[in-house]
Amino acid sequence: MLERLTRELESLAGDAAPSGWCVALSGGADSVALLVALSELRRSSRGRRVPLRAVHVHHGLRPEADAWASHCSALCRGLRVPLSVRRVAVPRTRGSSLEAEARRVRYEALLKGLRRKEWLLTAHHEDDQLETLLLQLMRGAGVAGLAAMPRDTVFGAGRLVRPVLHESRAALESFARRRGFLWVEDDSNVDERFDRNFLRRRVSPVLRERWPAASRVASRSASHLGEARALLEALAVEDLARVSVEGGLVDLARLAKLDAARQRNVLRHWLQARGLAMPDAVHLERIRVELAAARPDATPFVRWTGGEVRRFRGRLYAIRKPARREASPRAKSPQDRRAWRWKTARRFELGEGRGELRLVADPHGSLNAGSLPAVLWVGVREGGERLALEVGGPRHSLKELLRVATLPPWEREVLPILFDGETRAAAVVAVADLLVAAAFRATGRPTVASRRAKERLRLVWEGRFC
Repeated sequence: MLERLTRELESLAGDAAPSGWCVALSGGADSVALLVALSELRRSSRGRRVPLRAVHVHHGLRPEADAWASHCSALCRGLRVPLSVRRVAVPRTRGSSLEAEARRVRYEALLKGLRRKEWLLTAHHEDDQLETLLLQLMRGAGVAGLAAMPRDTVFGAGRLVRPVLHESRAALESFARRRGFLWVEDDSNVDERFDRNFLRRRVSPVLRERWPAASRVASRSASHLGEARALLEALAVEDLARVSVEGGLVDLARLAKLDAARQRNVLRHWLQARGLAMPDAVHLERIRVELAAARPDATPFVRWTGGEVRRFRGRLYAIRKPARREASPRAKSPQDRRAWRWKTARRFELGEGRGELRLVADPHGSLNAGSLPAVLWVGVREGGERLALEVGGPRHSLKELLRVATLPPWEREVLPILFDGETRAAAVVAVADLLVAAAFRATGRPTVASRRAKERLRLVWEGRFC
C-alpha cells in the first residue's frame, strides 16, 4: 500500500508540491490507516520534506464524541503528528438530513483551517466510491453526480485530495491492523435508516458476491465520468463567456441561441460560479423555460432551497439568500431606522443577511465627512423620498431615480438608505453605494490640506444578496 500511495501522491503533485499534508482524521479505520501510512512515508526519503498534521472535527452528535477526540489525540501523540480538534454545532435544518448537515459543517470547518497550498487528505476508498455512485444513481444524478468523488479538487487555499481512492476498505483495515493500531467504531454506521449504511450492508455485498471487482469497476466508471464532466465544464466556461453580461448576469437572448442541453449545462455552471446550491432537474428546467417564456414586463422567479433566479429586462439574476431577503420587509415608518454613530464605528451590520455598510477614507470618495451628522440613520424606502443630485438642482423622486437606474424592483425595496435624522422630514444622505445627495457630496479635487479638513469617504455595501 505504501508504494501505491507514494506513486499516487507523486502523480497528483506533478511539479507543484504541497506546502503540507493535513489528514481529516475521524478515528475510524480508514483515516487511521491513511495517517499511519503518511507518517511512515514522511520518515522515508521520498516524503520527509512535507509537513504532516491532522485535524479532527468534533460534531458532538454522539455520546462517544469526546472519546473519539481523545483517541485521535493519543494516536497523534504516538506518531508525533500535530492535531487540531475543531468543535462544531450541527443545525437541525428543515428539509435536510442530519447526515447531510453534519457533512456540510464538517467540510466548512476543514476549509477554514486549511493553509495556503496545503492538501487536505481524506481516506475515501473504492468501496466509498461504489456507494456514492449508487446513491447518485438513485437520486437521478447527471454526469457531474455520477462522476462521484474526484481524486482531487481545489479546496479553499489548497486542495482536497483522496489518495487511497483505489484501495479497498478491507485493504486499509488490514494495513492498520498489521501495524498494530486500533481505531474507533461508530455504532451509527450500522443504522440502515441511513441510505449509505443500507447500501454498504445490504446492496454492496450482493453486488460483490456476483461481481467481485464491483467496487474497482465502479471506481473506473466514475473516473471516466469525471473526464466527461471536465469536458462539459470546459464547454460551459466557453458558453458562459458568450451569454453573460456585466455584473454576472445571463442574457436570455444570447442563451436562446444555444440548444437545450447546452443551456442546462451553462446554467448549472453559472449557478455554481455564483455560489448557489444546485437546484434539482425540475427547478433547473423551470429556470430555462418559464423565465424565458414570461411576458416582457413581468419579473418572474424560480426559488428552491438555497437560492433563486429572477428575470428582469431580459436578464437572469442569481440570488443566494432569497428567504432572508423576504424576512426584511419594507419599513413603514422612520421608527424602523437604526442609528449609526459612524465616527466611532466605520462598519454597520444591516442584519437579516443583507451584509454590512462601511465608510472608507478615500481621496476619490463621493461623501464629504465634514457635512455628515455625527449620527446617521439607516433604513429602507418608506415612500416619497426625494433628493437633489446637484447643488441648486431639482429634487428628484428616489423611486424614479431607481427606476431610471434600471435597478431590479426586488433590490429597490431593500436598498440601505442613509438619512440625516430619524423623522420623516429627515434628508436622504446616500442610497446604498449608488447615489449621494448634493448637500453631502464631496466636490473639487482633493489636496493634502483638504483631505485633513474635509475627509472624503466612500460608502461600501458588502455582502449584498446577489
